[in-house]
Amino acid sequence: MSKKRLIKRFTWLYRIEKLHALVTFPLLILYILSKNPFKESVFINYGLLVCTFILYQGQLYWKLKCKRLKGEVIDNDKNIKRFHSYNKINRILIGLIPFFFITQMGLQNWSFENKSLFILGWAANIFAVLEHINYYHTQLMIDNQYDIKYVIKNKKLKKASIAKDLLDGEI
Repeated sequence: MSKKRLIKRFTWLYRIEKLHALVTFPLLILYILSKNPFKESVFINYGLLVCTFILYQGQLYWKLKCKRLKGEVIDNDKNIKRFHSYNKINRILIGLIPFFFITQMGLQNWSFENKSLFILGWAANIFAVLEHINYYHTQLMIDNQYDIKYVIKNKKLKKASIAKDLLDGEI
């Protein structure tokens, strides 16, 4: 991919991730809280908060990649440390998913009063796990011809961009 095309792609990724991190997911949380009692929405809101946090990391990463491609100076060491910290925090947050599920069930006396909210809660938490994998391990999103060609040629998914940059020590 050409430098110009990469800048365009990273700019688009940055904007869409930022929109979801700062608008879409927070509005979903507010909507759920406005329509459901707190005790029924703990699990889904936890998943949405974790998604929001991970999407924030994604938008920051694409912003930094775009700046570097444009020749702007970024503090590489600071940002590598930041993303190592984010990775650790994400693992802790993902590890807490069972705790929030049990808390949700305890608040509802181990009954499924709102089955759709329960299913959406699992979907939100699974989505958070998949987003973490997509950013820090294996690129799960295949959204352009270059990704498709890579998968066909290599018969495997790509290593995630953040994961590569953390190994190389350079964003």
